[in-house]
Amino acid sequence: MSTQDWRDAPAVELIAHILSRFHDRHREQLPELIRLAQRVETVHGDRPDCPNGLASHLAVMQQELLSHMQKEEQVLFPMLARGMGAMAAAPITVMRMEHDDHGAALQRLAELTGGLTLPAEACNTWRALYDGLQAFCDDLQAHIELENDVLFENAVRPAAQPAHPAHPGH
Repeated sequence: MSTQDWRDAPAVELIAHILSRFHDRHREQLPELIRLAQRVETVHGDRPDCPNGLASHLAVMQQELLSHMQKEEQVLFPMLARGMGAMAAAPITVMRMEHDDHGAALQRLAELTGGLTLPAEACNTWRALYDGLQAFCDDLQAHIELENDVLFENAVRPAAQPAHPAHPGH
């Protein structure tokens, strides 16, 4: 669903969607991507177009994401689900800063992979890796946007200001 579809959703529903669509998915994606990256680096590491260092970069991203998601799941999301958005300003600020760090990690991933550009003779493992990385990057960007632009914005907006003011006759 697009970001627009969630703007007026109750926080509890949006959080449930984020958990199932993004948090669970990232936990599935990263171990497989690390495995594929290790394989590509082992087999093709002597080639100049091999993304050497990608597996270790993904492992660091995995640890950072797991830590980040755990903080959201154990601290921030329960606060937001209980309507305590006004009290969540500091944790939201921290999560936004970590989201910026995730964006920088995605940029580094793009640098390591030449913008996910496959060599013409890439093997099936390399192709699967880059396809999986593209899905992961798209998912992580959508995840960050949904939290920053919808969940967090709704949480800090005063109750008197709906996301979309009602229009008479609609």
